[in-house]
Amino acid sequence: MERSGAEQRIDELTEQLNYHNYRYYVLDDPEISDEQFDAMLVELQELERRFPDLRRPDSPTQRVGAPPSDQFAPVEHTVPMLSLDKSFSGDELVEFDRRLKRQLGMDECEPIAYVCELKVDGLAVSLRYDHGVFVQGATRGDGRRGEDITPNLRTVRTIPLRLLDDPPPLIEVRGELYLPIAEFERINVERAEAGEPLFANPRNAAAGSMRQLDPAITASRRLDIFCYGTGAVEGLQFETHTQELERLRAFGCRVNPHVESVASIEQALAYCEQWTERRHDLEYGVDGVVVKADSVALQQAAGATSHGPRWATAYKFPAVEAETVVRDIEVTVARTGQLTPVAVMEPVFVDGSTVSRAVLHNEDEVARKDIRIGDHVVIRKAGDVIPEVVRSLPGKRTGDEEQFEMPRQCPVCGTEVVREEGAAATRCPNLNCPARRLSLLLHWAGRQAMDIDGLGEAVAAQLLDRGLVERPEDLYTLTTEEVVGLERMAEKSARNLIAAIEASKDRGLERLLFALGILHVGRTAAARLAEHYGSLRAIADASQEELEAVPDIGPKIAQSIVDYFARPENADLPERLAALGIVTTRPQQAEAEGTAFAGLTFVFTGGLEAMTRPEAEEMVAGLGGRATGSVSANTDYVVAGPGAGSKLERARELGVQVLGEEEFLQMVREAGEGSPGG
Repeated sequence: MERSGAEQRIDELTEQLNYHNYRYYVLDDPEISDEQFDAMLVELQELERRFPDLRRPDSPTQRVGAPPSDQFAPVEHTVPMLSLDKSFSGDELVEFDRRLKRQLGMDECEPIAYVCELKVDGLAVSLRYDHGVFVQGATRGDGRRGEDITPNLRTVRTIPLRLLDDPPPLIEVRGELYLPIAEFERINVERAEAGEPLFANPRNAAAGSMRQLDPAITASRRLDIFCYGTGAVEGLQFETHTQELERLRAFGCRVNPHVESVASIEQALAYCEQWTERRHDLEYGVDGVVVKADSVALQQAAGATSHGPRWATAYKFPAVEAETVVRDIEVTVARTGQLTPVAVMEPVFVDGSTVSRAVLHNEDEVARKDIRIGDHVVIRKAGDVIPEVVRSLPGKRTGDEEQFEMPRQCPVCGTEVVREEGAAATRCPNLNCPARRLSLLLHWAGRQAMDIDGLGEAVAAQLLDRGLVERPEDLYTLTTEEVVGLERMAEKSARNLIAAIEASKDRGLERLLFALGILHVGRTAAARLAEHYGSLRAIADASQEELEAVPDIGPKIAQSIVDYFARPENADLPERLAALGIVTTRPQQAEAEGTAFAGLTFVFTGGLEAMTRPEAEEMVAGLGGRATGSVSANTDYVVAGPGAGSKLERARELGVQVLGEEEFLQMVREAGEGSPGG
């Protein structure tokens, strides 16, 4: 066959096979036999082998054809993938409706139309289509930055490689990737036979499948997807979320068949109660219902916090409880030195997985719940994920049960433990306690900190035991030769680990500060400090009084930071880390100084027409300013659109200058003209 004829035939086969994939996997309504489909696929594979440059990006042969990757590149989400606030009861769901109406200035009796969708227990992903062709897929990550898993997503048969029905120039489709329950069970049987550790639940298996460096392994897992919305879109607008879902269906995306539009919060609650009873009839795991305001104009007017949209909530199904027996209570030691009692129980199946351990938090919690070794107890999964001991069953005691006592010495290093007056936590004060050092190293390498892929507990323990690493910064002087010497560490794995350590140098100040493991400094505090000070050295030099002036930083956090950098081994830590090539400053800081928005704080309320609220907030940040979610005396400008409510009233009370959207955009234009290169 000549090249011109091959190109035409490749186009025909690609389009036909994509269409039949859609009929088979999405509609479950095939038009041709498996034999016919396979024959067409073989023909396409042969043509692409002869003319590899003619292979189209939406070719169905690419579903398993990509070579294994060495790592996952970061992807910045144009529109953040925000989390949802949760409602744990019917009363909380009704309160969500009341709160939304107050924010919108609506009468409490006026109903809001909602869309109810089953909350599938899986992995959130974003699929980018340029002119209808699937070009990139990413995990949710931290909501603003995820990982590029495009080759793995191509293996999911229900993800269209090309959209149908005249798609726009650009659209990001958001969806929940999941593993059907039957497939989860099949994979665990295979892993058990191979002597491999079992997946804890279908969500864990789905996430693990997507993080395979070899797409062929992902393809063997038979994942599926339900699409539930969009991110960035060009050339297309929706008036309602219902309309948005209808367009996704028309594009060939798989939308959950149980989505239902309702006229009021009462009808939404009835839907939630119905599926609380029916959820176990499904072939996939669900842990609740997502309730969203249907009107897009209403969504824009309500806006979002830094955490999630105000116009949606996740109604969580009541936790399933089970009874078991506590066989022992062990004590673990965390990176902060805190001793934590853990119940070791008779294995019991609870809501999708087998549970044998549950954290009891501290000595007071054990006493409050009166949990003894040998007790019959009721357990559940908090948030449908974390095992939790709810209560003991004293009526089933035999007299052989044992009271729990917190040890007086650290169970790992033998150092006498301490418990400050008024504090709940008991701690090992030994900074060189092996358990603390291991826990800190794993925390440093964690996904939300420096994200070092391949640095698990077994590798970390060997690095510490062999003296190759004393503190986390020692990771950055490791060589491939040293890592190859570890047990079960081949040369390729060693090179991958060294590459992952090298890549972690650029995680940024916020994640670095969190990775240090300073007592009481979580992700929110780290973000506030990084934003306020701009460098690790500035944070280390700050006094307690100065630290307490930073939003969300209280006396306990401030004192902990001061104590941390007062230790001799941490005095020059910022300089040591910088010398290793680790980023210890915020790059935006230098760029922002001297711009028109430097030092200014903005609050957005009501609807915006020319942009989304996240886009407006990005404009502010790009010009050196700061966007927050609440109005205070420190707010410089409130940008108010249609539907503005309590924030606008608060701004007027405080005398804060109020801008319309056009006035804000004019400020942005003037700032851009006045900036270098503007």
